Amino acid sequence: MFYSGNPKSLSLLISILITILILALGLLWWQVFPQINTWSIIIFSAIIFISIYFISFEIIERFIYKKIKIIYKNIHNLKLGNQSMSKIIDKNDVIESVNKDVMEWADNQNKEISALKTNAKFRREFIGNLSHELRTPIFNIQGYILTLLDGGLYDKKINQKYLERSAKSVDRIIAMIDDLDIISKLESGNLEMKFVEFNIDELTEEVLEFFELKAEARNIKLTLSKNIGSQIKVYADKDKIRQVLINLIDNAIKYMIERAKPHIKISFFDMDENILVEVTDNGGGIPEKYLPRLFERFFRVDKDRSRQTGGTGLGLAIVKHIIDSHNQTIIARSTLGVGTTFGFTLKKI
Repeated sequence: MFYSGNPKSLSLLISILITILILALGLLWWQVFPQINTWSIIIFSAIIFISIYFISFEIIERFIYKKIKIIYKNIHNLKLGNQSMSKIIDKNDVIESVNKDVMEWADNQNKEISALKTNAKFRREFIGNLSHELRTPIFNIQGYILTLLDGGLYDKKINQKYLERSAKSVDRIIAMIDDLDIISKLESGNLEMKFVEFNIDELTEEVLEFFELKAEARNIKLTLSKNIGSQIKVYADKDKIRQVLINLIDNAIKYMIERAKPHIKISFFDMDENILVEVTDNGGGIPEKYLPRLFERFFRVDKDRSRQTGGTGLGLAIVKHIIDSHNQTIIARSTLGVGTTFGFTLKKI
């Protein structure tokens, strides 16, 4: 391409175009007045060409390119600070460089706008879900109190029952606030993590013992598969991983469907530098379209059934944040009618 973007090439281009125009006019004039010397036209055009070249070069260099270089310098000051400024100013193709930086800036702005829109949508959904989750226990408490004020307070059977129900609703609100506080601290990095070496198999046995009666009440069999040895040591926050196991096993028990042999199994797999822990159930499974949203706050696959079984709707979100804070991963896979598996990794010792 003839034009390379620097002042000299631009001046040369302008000079050639204007000189061609003058030559064309000169030829037309020569046809009308043939007595004019041809060499006079050529010499005159050459003088015009040289004059226009130097005048345009001076104008472009002094009044246009210097200003563009200042703008370019300011763009890079905003993007890069003051680094590499000598290299920036020495570039020949200033216009192309400015255009490139402006396009990069525009692209970054579009990405930021897109991210802001996504975050705004997430905040709207979160606030809507939070208000919906709080509305039920608050309205229940309001109804119980109004019933007591209308005369139920003087009936021992009614006041005892309604006060107990009000207390349960208050406990649900407190649990929700506590879970939100945990998530907030995990997201901001303000929750202190205490990494220690411990046996993940022993911790899992403790959690399974904790759920033994709850599982027996629903005829659910809990098993621990030790297929990589009896001592499986990991490096993690023991209390936080206990909470992860509690939340995953509790969810599996809550949402287990009625079937002949309900079963929940915890397995360990050696993944070289990590240990993979899997919690598998043979429940009803989760539709594939919902899997990417399982770890969102207040997301429920079956909202009616979820509220009947209790819980804050924040358990899996907490699990995800805890595993993320360990710089590890957690995934979910499921098949309808077969069951669901949650798997997370921990650093192996």
